[in-house]
Amino acid sequence: MKNIVEISSEPLPSLDEITSLVQDDRAGAITTFSGTTRNVFEDKTVVELEYEAYIPMAKKILMELIEEARNKWNLLHVAIYHRTGIVPVGKVSVVVATSSKHRADSMDSARYLIDELKDRCPIWKREVYEDGSVWKGACNKKH
Repeated sequence: MKNIVEISSEPLPSLDEITSLVQDDRAGAITTFSGTTRNVFEDKTVVELEYEAYIPMAKKILMELIEEARNKWNLLHVAIYHRTGIVPVGKVSVVVATSSKHRADSMDSARYLIDELKDRCPIWKREVYEDGSVWKGACNKKH
């Protein structure tokens, strides 16, 4: 069983590349989630997003989240990739990929992982609009 966690300022590998990392002949399901920068948020025009992370702690939290998911669902492989730095509109900032024997485990765990990542991982996002910007953070739960 592979647990892959990567945080980088480089553009993320393609979805096909990440999916291939969790592929397994025992898997009946592979679920992926890709988070992309959209061009509008609450009627404001988005120019770009910028991410900062405390990488050692973020990787630690992501590995903890994967272990939590493994305790809830029967998973084969898990990959989580997150980009830091500037992510233009239309580009991918985060990918979660899971594989399992059955689709419910893969689908439910992928949703859990992205939701918990956004809530608990020390990765901060600056939303840059045409008329200004705002920082939004994670780490809302105590560890």
